Amino acid sequence: MLQISEKEFKQLADYIKANYGIYLKDEKQTLMTGRLSNVLAEKNFASFAEYFNYILADKTGDAVVTLIDKITTNHTFFMREVDHFNFFKEKVLPQLTGNSKTKDLRIWSAGCSSGEEPYTLAMLIDEFFEMDKKWWDTKILATDISSNVIEVARAGVYTNERIATIPASWKLNYFEKLEKEKSVLVPKIRNEVIYRKFNLMDQTFPFKKKFHVIFCRNVMIYFDNKTKIDLVKKFYDLTEPGGYLFIGHSESLQRSETEYKNILPAVYRKEP
Repeated sequence: MLQISEKEFKQLADYIKANYGIYLKDEKQTLMTGRLSNVLAEKNFASFAEYFNYILADKTGDAVVTLIDKITTNHTFFMREVDHFNFFKEKVLPQLTGNSKTKDLRIWSAGCSSGEEPYTLAMLIDEFFEMDKKWWDTKILATDISSNVIEVARAGVYTNERIATIPASWKLNYFEKLEKEKSVLVPKIRNEVIYRKFNLMDQTFPFKKKFHVIFCRNVMIYFDNKTKIDLVKKFYDLTEPGGYLFIGHSESLQRSETEYKNILPAVYRKEP
């Protein structure tokens, strides 16, 4: 296995942080070596410096997608941090829809990974509205930096083991057997989620309207404090008054870092 020098590690780490916000501390040097060793072997690179030059020269963007996929962990599952989803259904949805005149519910799943989070939201919304759903625009925007996981998410195919945690009624109403060990989401749920590749480090967020709810969970654990604060400021500016931000339970925001009001663990609200 090729070893990465301190200079090579710093070169790659600085590039990743500058372009994708992901902060790799020095102790991640071993992790980077292990996760990228197969890539270097497949491409017959003689060093990490040669691999870095390859990334810079690649105009397709595939090389950097592979890099980000390797160094981040796309670990997610249906109903992850279930208290968030319970609060969303029992408190947030009634609150946002009770006085709505536009019947327009705008939700963003930022860092959606392989789709479990936005599809969970879509099923909750469908269950909440029942027959009234046809009168509402409830499409969910789901974004991720990785085009690979977006393609997985868009397909809506999951092993039966992956959907084991969801309610039995959801399995019956929202999934169809694809083969012995796999199931696929029905079109009415898949079609509720709009997938886009998006880098949260982009200077401009090209959204025409503000969101009522933003889910960005277990993404900012990769960012340093300044990057996190800057991103949360953008989220705040893109949140409708009375809207919500959900972050991961392993993440936190200090009162001095945001104008959002903390109302539950990892749940924040922009005051009306």
